[in-house]
Amino acid sequence: MNDTSPFRSGFIAIVGRPNVGKSTLLNHLVGQKVSITSRKAQTTRHRIIGILTDAGSQFVFVDTPGFQTRHKNALNRGMNRVVTGSMRDVHAVLFVIEARHYDERDQQVLKLLPDGVPVILVINKMDYFTDKNEVLPFIERLNKEREFAAIVPVSAKQGKQLDTLLEAIRPHLPQGEPIYAADEITDRSERFLAAELLREKVFRLTGEELPYSSSVVIEQFRQEKSGMRRIHAAILVDKEAHKAMLIGKDGLKLKEIATQARLDMEEMFGAKVFLEVFVKVRSGWADDERMLKSLGYE
Repeated sequence: MNDTSPFRSGFIAIVGRPNVGKSTLLNHLVGQKVSITSRKAQTTRHRIIGILTDAGSQFVFVDTPGFQTRHKNALNRGMNRVVTGSMRDVHAVLFVIEARHYDERDQQVLKLLPDGVPVILVINKMDYFTDKNEVLPFIERLNKEREFAAIVPVSAKQGKQLDTLLEAIRPHLPQGEPIYAADEITDRSERFLAAELLREKVFRLTGEELPYSSSVVIEQFRQEKSGMRRIHAAILVDKEAHKAMLIGKDGLKLKEIATQARLDMEEMFGAKVFLEVFVKVRSGWADDERMLKSLGYE
């Protein structure tokens, strides 16, 4: 873009069904981890903002939970409200799907997208196409689903085609001053990010059942004059059996989770972290509206 172009800034929602790579896309666009990732569905539970500012524009990306069609508890109902609510005041929507995979789950999300807002179809995980002759027919099929402002194939994990995606978004942002300071990458606090990094390790290092019945609450977060953060965190689980699984034999599983989370926190905060982690049983927390509100779920 040329230097005489007016500055643009605006909000872009990233939406899609679970596990299509929305958080990975956000992290690579922003250039730093602001949204946690794992292979398991339901990793992202909150509305996360990631900010990218370049010479001509400020892109404010809103990462949303994957739209939930199963497990209709209060947590998932709240997550679906976050998805629909995040699209109300945006200037563009990135509708993310997986290469070679498009089914009724994607169609359900597509039906939620508002009229009158430009929708850019992002086909992620393009390396799934082993035969490049499959690409054009797949795109032609999707083109019949809705009139998209653009269709951009990317590989978020490998950082491919992200510049092309930004150029597809840029014209849809209104002219105006930056919304956030140029050096900001998220609107979330360190306390929130610490809880998310710990929750990511629970997702990555435990079995299939446990992550969906667990959450994290930061009970104490203190920054000392030296810059070191002292953090006391509790992992909430639904059952005593889950607590035992999380702690592991001789406490080794919990130690591994806490160590990996601490290392990620130190990298993110650029300072030493003292992290103490406990496991607490709170039966039915995922269906308790008051408890969900106290945990920061919208």
